[in-house]
Amino acid sequence: MEKAFTTRLYQAHRDCPPCPSPAMVVKFHDGLLATLFPDFGALHFASEREFELHIDGLRLELDHLLFKVGQSLDAERIAKEFFDALPEIHRKLLNDAVSMLEGDPASRTQNEVIRTYPGFYAIASYRIANALLKLNVPDIPRMITEHAHSKTGIDIHPGATIGEYFCIDHGTGVVIGETTHIGSHVKIYQGVTLGALSVSKEDAQRKRHPTIEDHVVLYAGASILGGETVIGHHSVIGGNVWLTRSVPPYSKVYYQARMNGGDPSESDLVVIRSGEHD
Repeated sequence: MEKAFTTRLYQAHRDCPPCPSPAMVVKFHDGLLATLFPDFGALHFASEREFELHIDGLRLELDHLLFKVGQSLDAERIAKEFFDALPEIHRKLLNDAVSMLEGDPASRTQNEVIRTYPGFYAIASYRIANALLKLNVPDIPRMITEHAHSKTGIDIHPGATIGEYFCIDHGTGVVIGETTHIGSHVKIYQGVTLGALSVSKEDAQRKRHPTIEDHVVLYAGASILGGETVIGHHSVIGGNVWLTRSVPPYSKVYYQARMNGGDPSESDLVVIRSGEHD
């Protein structure tokens, strides 16, 4: 191996910004989930005091991770504010689990949803990462959501804004971009992309991803693109629909095959507003 090459590698290691390893972040993340939801782990505590000490240990673990990110961070303050936010994160996640239980005929219990549903794991990871991102923590939020991505096939950027009672059914291949806004009581199936029309670096500070209002269902394979695209509340977007423009509330959007003398492989996009058709 050439000396010049090893020198360049050494300099890269020397100049690499401080950051905890992905394994350390995943260990904290999974330990936190197992603490919030017994369904994720096999933790046993002899007393409430022992449980409180366990939580104190998690807070110190986060403090240590934050210190590794950089000494310019106020690690103690951030760790305290994050743990103060845990009751609200937990409440939202319970509502997400309720939404999945009620929205999936195959689900039997809330415990089953929490233990086995990849959608719940991905949403839980997002809500934890989003809380850390709002505290201006670098790197760690993305490491958490990318771990969930590798585990579930669901890619949610920690910067996305997502309301309550969020349901991802099946979920493989779902992509939710950084500036996406999702309201409450939204249900998304596998293969849905909420993406940008352009990947230009010049658009980094702009809203690049769509807005999905309350009570919307997005069926498998739908792609909704663009920062100005708004899906109005109580709308249903059919499978494999490609949308780069807004639709009003109470819309139904789907593809309809041409069967009257045309090529049956061709299809037209159909947008129906509630009340226009029976």
